[in-house]
Amino acid sequence: FMLKLRRRGQLAALSIAAVVIIVGVPLWWRTTETYRAWLPVSQINELAKLQLQLSTDVEVVFARGTVTPEQQKKVPLTQTQDDEHTVDEDTVLRYRYETRYRTATVMEEDALNQLTAAEADLSLHTLSESPCGSLVVYVIPESSSLLPQDVEVYIGQRRTALLRIGAQMRVGRTIEQLLAHLEPRLKQVLQVMSFSHTDITAALSDRVRLSPDNRESKADSMRAFKSSPGYEITFSLLNPDPKSHRLHWDIEGAVQTYIQPLITKLAPVANFSIDSQTLYYAMLGVNPRFDGSRNAYTLNTDSLAHVINPVEARLGSNAASSNPVLNFLLYVPDVHRSPLYIQDYKKQEVPSNAFHSPRWGGIMVYNVNSFYGPDAVFPVDINIDMAKVMGVFLAQLRLLLGVQPSSSPPGFLVEPCGSTGLADWELDRLMWSRSVENIATAATTITSLAQLLDQIGNIVINDNIAQQVSSAVTSLQLAVAELEAGNLGFALQYSKEAILASERAFFDPSLLHLLYFPDDQKFAIYIPLFLPMCVPILLSLLKIVSEARQKRREKQAKKD
Repeated sequence: FMLKLRRRGQLAALSIAAVVIIVGVPLWWRTTETYRAWLPVSQINELAKLQLQLSTDVEVVFARGTVTPEQQKKVPLTQTQDDEHTVDEDTVLRYRYETRYRTATVMEEDALNQLTAAEADLSLHTLSESPCGSLVVYVIPESSSLLPQDVEVYIGQRRTALLRIGAQMRVGRTIEQLLAHLEPRLKQVLQVMSFSHTDITAALSDRVRLSPDNRESKADSMRAFKSSPGYEITFSLLNPDPKSHRLHWDIEGAVQTYIQPLITKLAPVANFSIDSQTLYYAMLGVNPRFDGSRNAYTLNTDSLAHVINPVEARLGSNAASSNPVLNFLLYVPDVHRSPLYIQDYKKQEVPSNAFHSPRWGGIMVYNVNSFYGPDAVFPVDINIDMAKVMGVFLAQLRLLLGVQPSSSPPGFLVEPCGSTGLADWELDRLMWSRSVENIATAATTITSLAQLLDQIGNIVINDNIAQQVSSAVTSLQLAVAELEAGNLGFALQYSKEAILASERAFFDPSLLHLLYFPDDQKFAIYIPLFLPMCVPILLSLLKIVSEARQKRREKQAKKD
């Protein structure tokens, strides 16, 4: 009877151990494992090494009198020039310029016979509109009256330029000499109207360290807002003394006249929303100094940094939007501190009487002391000159959005932007920079996310995260391919989709590491649970093994 009872206990221990090992452990492992969807890791690793190629099309059109019939026969149809720059070990930039040569048509010759270069630029634009990211350079003879004598290159408001052929390249030279003579000027035109290596590396300032030679471009990039799918523009009228003056500003009409054309033209870059407000009893954060020699109050450059914080507390914010906010403030001094002028580092009055803060906005001081006559009845009704105000705010808005004023080489004449506030080629320059910036930012975000998920293995990667990552990688690959093909519009669109998808994946709430326990905490939870159950089973198994060994020894002894 004792033998049967012992055998039954052994069978019970073995069955329990078998159930735990065969059923319990796999079931526990399956129910507690971390779900991690598949990610395109190999493609992400390829994006970590950023290799971009920017391709642009240039069409060179020879007007009548610039080449002879014999030279026309020898003009190459196309010519490709490649330029490569290694920014660092993980970033390589290649620039490809595809140049096509042809002679001007009859209608183009008529357009080039206009009285002024601006009229010729408009006439050429009506004939054919160049696609986004491309340029057309018209080579005109030295005898042309379109350009002044000291001007060799004219850049208009569209994607066309006029280039005067030099006196040393008159009829008689070979076509190779003519093209070699034009090449330096064409390269300068491309750097002004399309993109330059300095601008592209400045767009990569968050990824690579810029050399001291690029400090100016880095300062320009730090002034402008980072690339974003949308921006909020807020115009605020600050009236610190409503008892002295009653201010009237037609902000709605001014926005439609001066700001909306620029916003409409920037639609491919980002979405914009505009609002306005009037703040009463809003004071500056500093006390201006009285200058007896000028009989006016002044704000020097050192005190401007202390103006923004107290005023910003009164501005409010749009909690429903995560887009950056561009603030434009019009400050009308009170009667006791008027007129108020802003001084630069040289103690000279700033002509616009305004200043801007990088990645924040701008402030303009609008003096109304001329409205206070000896017979004035307070409060004085004052109509603000919105043309003067919006001219300043429009210039600040261009700078804050990254439309940098390009420095023209000697002999260049750049036509000022028209009523839209932005020339076509300026839009192209901005789109080139924003495309590269978006691609670099999205690639950095995706690679950082992949490294984070690789280092922390117990973070759940659900299907939504995997879909966003795959979408970002696909959009990045398409953006890089479109840049290489020279399709600037599609490249910018895909880069915007890539940065949106990458940020949605990176900031997903399910990826918070605080939602998951480290391994040491897991052991602290599981040991008190499993140890009391496992010890009896292990002891029973050890006892069964020892009894089996003892029986084997006894059998061996009997045989001997």
